[in-house]
Amino acid sequence: MTIIGIDDTDSRETGMCTTYVAHTVARRFRERERALDRSTPDERSLLVRLNPAVEHKTRGNAAVALSTTLDPETAVPIVSESIDQLAQVDDPNTNPGMVIAPDTAEWSSVDATDAVFAFARAALGERLTISDAERVLDVTGYRSNYWGNGRGRIGALAAIGAWIGRQRALHTDDTTVADRESAGGFTDWTYECISYRDRERWGTPRDVDAESVYRAAEAGYPAVWDTVDREERELVCVPHTPCPILYGVRGDDPDDCVSVAAAIDSEPVATRETFVTNQGTDTHLHDVEHLDAVVDGRAYRVEGSVGSPPETKRGGHVFTTLTDDSGTIECVAFAPTKRFRDYVRALKPGDRITVCGEVSEGTLKLEKFAVRSLRATERVTPTCPDCGRRMESAGREQGYRCRDCGTNAPEKAEREIERDLESGWYEVPPCARRHVAKPLIRGGFDAPIHPER
Repeated sequence: MTIIGIDDTDSRETGMCTTYVAHTVARRFRERERALDRSTPDERSLLVRLNPAVEHKTRGNAAVALSTTLDPETAVPIVSESIDQLAQVDDPNTNPGMVIAPDTAEWSSVDATDAVFAFARAALGERLTISDAERVLDVTGYRSNYWGNGRGRIGALAAIGAWIGRQRALHTDDTTVADRESAGGFTDWTYECISYRDRERWGTPRDVDAESVYRAAEAGYPAVWDTVDREERELVCVPHTPCPILYGVRGDDPDDCVSVAAAIDSEPVATRETFVTNQGTDTHLHDVEHLDAVVDGRAYRVEGSVGSPPETKRGGHVFTTLTDDSGTIECVAFAPTKRFRDYVRALKPGDRITVCGEVSEGTLKLEKFAVRSLRATERVTPTCPDCGRRMESAGREQGYRCRDCGTNAPEKAEREIERDLESGWYEVPPCARRHVAKPLIRGGFDAPIHPER
């Protein structure tokens, strides 16, 4: 088995999509394997979302790995030709890379693949460099080809490491701690069935029947998720870029994804490819116990107390702070998170919550949060027990006095407050969810869930 990683073939400006390059390669692999009477891998294509905080990457920061029964000498020219034909190398920010991992008898064994696997785990949440990739390539002896500055080798190598993680997850017993650690951040996998457009339609408005998408999404839910945002009336599965994708359907079962995709009425679908992915898994999150461990450029899951009343600022962004014994961090729910901001606005100082999100310039961008405990009372100016009127301050540190009755109270009173939140997890709506973030409906959370759809 030969594994080839590919990355950085697309462009923010002119489109293309690394998954389409991968699909083209996979199709040519299939044709060549049939011609040579070779077997076909059960799982051909893997799509891995890497650190979403890397600025120079497109929004999803995706890399792909493809498996084939062809030997490297046969497979590599197919990949190189496809990249030459499709990659947007005229964009100076597009720097494709390809890494070739030769046949290995046992991918789950402890050998040079450990270095690649560790590299992939780091790429989920760190900012790696070309030099980092070159050092691992030197250790493993893997071949690589590149265009431009070759930055795409970072994602290509990480995609191979993710493929190794996938094999370890498939071939180990997940019931033990050692086995879970063996697969690292690659124990949870999902699927995406991507439908591609005819080439002559690229860059033109997509013709997709919205009602058919809503019907298909309803039929597939919850095994298939984030296809639509019902409240915002948005087709989440349909992109708005000039790329070759018509729509992409994500879920926990590949057959369900294909069924939902097939039920959508649209312009002609040129071709389809189903990828194994780490989308919707939260693999980008680092668990830390204290806020002083948080740094820019990573995404975290961390617990603390709400430190300030939420405030809506210019642009509709909602800000608050999270505090613990080690420090304080600003948290924000941006305007595109829509109704999620109402949950953030409902928080009060003293509420105990767990937050998830990427940190940039000292601010954590909220993706979801869990209410651990809610403040049940608030301190208010006391009322007179005789006349029921609100008391007034009697002076600095002198308590309160009723102006009419002369009664006194030593301090503010505690009053029960009604809360619009419950214990459990709250999330951004599907229209605002980043690719790698885990939808609550997938389950596996440590508290009740309040899923958005």
